[in-house]
Amino acid sequence: MKLGVLLPTFRYGADDAFAFAAQAVDAGVDGLFAYDHLWPMGSPTRPSLAPFALLAAVARRHEDVIVAPLVARVGLVGTAHLVEEFLTLERLAPSRVICALGSGDKLSAAENEAYDIAVRRADERRALMAETARELEKRMPIWFGAGNDETNRVARDVGATINLWDASPQRVREMSISGAVSWAGPVPPDLPSTLNAIRDAGATWAVFAPDVDVEALRQWRDAHDDYHL
Repeated sequence: MKLGVLLPTFRYGADDAFAFAAQAVDAGVDGLFAYDHLWPMGSPTRPSLAPFALLAAVARRHEDVIVAPLVARVGLVGTAHLVEEFLTLERLAPSRVICALGSGDKLSAAENEAYDIAVRRADERRALMAETARELEKRMPIWFGAGNDETNRVARDVGATINLWDASPQRVREMSISGAVSWAGPVPPDLPSTLNAIRDAGATWAVFAPDVDVEALRQWRDAHDDYHL
């Protein structure tokens, strides 16, 4: 199971993100991820760094680490634009980009509405995810943010890993029956036990929020002979 961290992006500048990225890479994490929001959920007056620009910068600073948005929301820009954002990032970081896609939901709808960006129907958003995935599947791994049964079905149809947010180990195990599953979420009270449980349940990745102790991730990695960078 690979380890990743979300960078602190709800800032007015990138210094905190760059510093955290350096700490995480030094601790041996496999991937650096960034939220794709116009503002932190529920806080429209706060800032949010653009994910692709930030990921490009950290990818150039750290030449072995994998980078990805978690997740890029379809519909904020046109599909051709979104595909080109991923391809541009991949040109800067060959073989080190994950195309992680999300459909968005009612919690993020206000971001669209504030900028007069249409909030498409769920079936239209799923179609955009599939279209984007098919454009990029030969260039990079594809992840879909987990959704309802229909979204998850589309993910499996295009061969995507399903990313589960803050899911129980039981849920990870259930979803891994049909294909690859990754896990992401907040830092749990008992980090080592959670890592053990989701690894044993079949997760291919564990990606943690920016307040994670990267030294604790290093210690867990070093304690497991079956962990491979």
